[in-house]
Amino acid sequence: MRGEILGFERRRRWSDEEKLGIVMSVGTDKATVTQVAQRHEVTRQQIYAWRHEMKKKGLWSPDGGALFLPFDIPTHGVPAIADTPIIAAPMAVELRLRNGRSLHFDSSMTAVALTQLIRAVEAA
Repeated sequence: MRGEILGFERRRRWSDEEKLGIVMSVGTDKATVTQVAQRHEVTRQQIYAWRHEMKKKGLWSPDGGALFLPFDIPTHGVPAIADTPIIAAPMAVELRLRNGRSLHFDSSMTAVALTQLIRAVEAA
């Protein structure tokens, strides 16, 4: 078997700050993992590995920048809509339930529909 050397492979060293910056750029301006990987000339798997590494070191949290609001659901009836703030543009909302499940929905969802969804998920 004969081999040919086409060039030498360079091994890049990334500081934690550089890795964190790359990991955090995923989702910024709707950038996907693939797009970020291509931009920085690394593989998608490398970004996932760095994400796991940064999470283990406590440098990155998937919940970073998340806004948590108190939300009580009465056992009977529907939450009062009058107390609900008016949001100009619909936005993505993540709701974490006590059982560890997460719901992702649009902020324009009605309180009645959201209540029904939560009850269905908790009953499952």
